[in-house]
Amino acid sequence: MHTYPLKLVTIIAEPVLELRLATELRGLGATGFTVVEGRGEGAGGWHPTAIPGVNIRIETIVSSEVADRIVEHLAARYFDAYAVIAYVSDIAVVRGAKYVSPSLRTR
Repeated sequence: MHTYPLKLVTIIAEPVLELRLATELRGLGATGFTVVEGRGEGAGGWHPTAIPGVNIRIETIVSSEVADRIVEHLAARYFDAYAVIAYVSDIAVVRGAKYVSPSLRTR
């Protein structure tokens, strides 16, 4: 089976940012994303479980170019003002064209 090299961008953010980030991801070239609620501990300490949805994790599979745009956008608009982290992973997917917007497929 043939696989395609793409990037997985994972964003951990405050739940109040979900709609805004979802809209911006589409504008930056993501064709879709997955959002799940989460909780855990990081540099800021443990997030209490008594508060539902203390964090969201948004994952999107994109090209290298779109991954770069997303991370640059997050750094410019969110890292200083919100509890947001992001990381990019190299992945191999089946049906690679599904994750690239039609305008980018011909490039």
